[in-house]
Amino acid sequence: MTSEPEPISEAARQALEKELAEVRAERSSVAATLRDSDTTGDRADEADQLRRADELHRLDARISEITTRLRQAADAGRPSTDVVGVGSTVTVRFEDGTEDTFQIGALADVVDPTLITADSPLGYALLGRRAGDSVSYRAPEGQLTAVVVSLGGAPDGQG
Repeated sequence: MTSEPEPISEAARQALEKELAEVRAERSSVAATLRDSDTTGDRADEADQLRRADELHRLDARISEITTRLRQAADAGRPSTDVVGVGSTVTVRFEDGTEDTFQIGALADVVDPTLITADSPLGYALLGRRAGDSVSYRAPEGQLTAVVVSLGGAPDGQG
């Protein structure tokens, strides 16, 4: 991976935005419990306060990670339609003649059958390729080949 900001798929963006809202709501809930403890308690109460404070720090770190990733994706702009890269949508024809459309993601942030990661065998083989290029990659069933049919279409089931 490069240090350049990488675009993300729309599905990944939506999943990150949903997670961000959920983490922010959880953070608000945890922060409210910290403010409610005005009385001095025993060591168990102190330990509970420390645990909640640690949880607050963990949530703050995740909020920061998500907002940074969303900002970087926005700065990167739309994925290229000339060369396969992270964020690209690519249609591939396999040896048996079947075709599938995938999005190349940096991370599998979303459970999505149309998303393959850039560091997976097929994803890695596709990086830098253009329509018409043939790729070879190792799969559990052995060495396979596929042809890049096109770039820029929507994955199956996506608008």
